[in-house]
Amino acid sequence: MTETTDWNSKTIAEFRANEGRVGGAFEGAPMVLVHHRGRKSGRVYVNPMMYLPHDADDSIIYVFATKAGAPTNPDSYYNLAAAGEGSVERGTDSYKVTVRELTGAERDRVYAEQARRYPGFADYERQTAGIRTIPVLELTRA
Repeated sequence: MTETTDWNSKTIAEFRANEGRVGGAFEGAPMVLVHHRGRKSGRVYVNPMMYLPHDADDSIIYVFATKAGAPTNPDSYYNLAAAGEGSVERGTDSYKVTVRELTGAERDRVYAEQARRYPGFADYERQTAGIRTIPVLELTRA
């Protein structure tokens, strides 16, 4: 088991045991479990992610393909973008979502707000500057 897989498994278990809350570095942060199907394997994956709620519509959240500032996008981004759909566990609620990638000024505005609230996201953006633009995905309750 890789370190990332082990971290994901522990975080998923903690999330489910505590009605969507986790501790440690993510204490108090809005977390969601994102379910997506592998575009090549067809396998279902679950990834814990921080999210930003839409400021006026509770059926919309934004997730960020940071991969902790790595130079490449995470597989979850490619899977969600290719499928255009997935599902989430948010707190104790589970539901299907449609996926839309934000671009341009809309993407920049949403990412800047996440970085303002959680400075680690600004660090990820600095780490990837000149290498890649971190994708922002809008997940809307289907």
